[in-house]
Amino acid sequence: MEIVKTVPEDLLTSNAHELKAGQAELIGYAKTTEDVSDFMKKANAENKKVITIGAHTGLTGATYPHPNEWFLSLAKMNKILSLDTDTLTLNVQAGVTLTQIREYLADTPYFYAPDPGEKTATIGGNVGTNAGGMRAIKYGVTRDNIRGYDVVLANGDVIHAGSLNQKNSSAYDLKDLFIGSEGTLGVITELQLKIIPKPAFERSMLVGFEKLEDLAPVVYQILNSPVEPVALELLEKNSMRYSEDYLQVKMVDQAGAAFLLLTVNSNDEKNLAFQIDELTTIVTQAGSLNQRILAEDEAKLVWNIRDHILTGIYAAATTKMYDPVVPTRNVPELIIKSKEYADKMHISSAFFGHAGDGNIHICVLQQAYEDQDWKNLLVEYEKQLYHLVEELGGLPSAEHGIGLEKKQYLSYFYSEEYMKVLRAVKKAMDPKNILNPNRIFDL
Repeated sequence: MEIVKTVPEDLLTSNAHELKAGQAELIGYAKTTEDVSDFMKKANAENKKVITIGAHTGLTGATYPHPNEWFLSLAKMNKILSLDTDTLTLNVQAGVTLTQIREYLADTPYFYAPDPGEKTATIGGNVGTNAGGMRAIKYGVTRDNIRGYDVVLANGDVIHAGSLNQKNSSAYDLKDLFIGSEGTLGVITELQLKIIPKPAFERSMLVGFEKLEDLAPVVYQILNSPVEPVALELLEKNSMRYSEDYLQVKMVDQAGAAFLLLTVNSNDEKNLAFQIDELTTIVTQAGSLNQRILAEDEAKLVWNIRDHILTGIYAAATTKMYDPVVPTRNVPELIIKSKEYADKMHISSAFFGHAGDGNIHICVLQQAYEDQDWKNLLVEYEKQLYHLVEELGGLPSAEHGIGLEKKQYLSYFYSEEYMKVLRAVKKAMDPKNILNPNRIFDL
């Protein structure tokens, strides 16, 4: 294991755009589970705090370091270990990226279903935040696509959580405990991913609407129809422009201010045609301006634009992004009111997200504001936003996690009794508060 005393400068800040760089005492680059175990034992002996880091793509400041903290990097644990076609399992190290997984499976009959927008993220990071992505509506989030993994505990012990068995009623389900825990309970090192046979047929459709309010009821109708969408994305024309500018491409010509981007698939061509016909009927009766069944090259273009909306927004201005989730019926109210809040505060905003599961990405852009003025504005905006999300029956994060950025708002959503249970779990698993301390909540 390589240990370096000079930490790369780019790791001392995060995508949360801190006003000044953090401090870390050293960084260790692990290559094996044994390396991670040894590192954690050393941290325990010296009573050092450890921040686990992968591709550094997180959006909640969770890897922002404080004085005397150590970084533990899994970026060099980047090997795909094996493909087991008998159990439909792909065995990987935690530092493997989504792009690597996609490329590895490209020439096989299989695919890994979760499809978060940031393809350079590591699978370990995805598990840490229980990432969702575009295909969650049909195939579930990361949690639903993990069979098991090795995890190093805070004291350096190693256990395996999960199994290849289809059923399990054998004591507590520790697999789900670590998923979404943002590295606060253990360091996941090697994983068994569930893979799926690729469907024979797939088509995408782009539907234009005059305004968001017209689009909203269609989502419920689709979800309550015989159609099984793989993806059901909400796109704003304004948001797509950032991606078009970044990629230097043009969207297919289609009228509308708000769009639904849908994908359906099937192993039966007649079933696929049936789903397309059902979708066309639903959106036509709902008053859509137009519907476009995308040719293969058009679908590739449109989905590439969708994938790069956030990248384009980040390239245009310093941006703060929120990923709340609400019951799907409340998505329109979430977008309309959060946009109103931004407009009243003279803040530019952009919206896109997963309409099918209630997860909307809200971006606010700093533009001409000075740094400290911007920070102050964000505090006011966030108070209004998170109160709104709570009133709508939602939660503060669907797939990015809480980290440092959202922990002050967690009490809006959970009772003190609930928070006590969360703290009790952390204290039981990490009594010295060594792993990612004071992320999600303070002890």
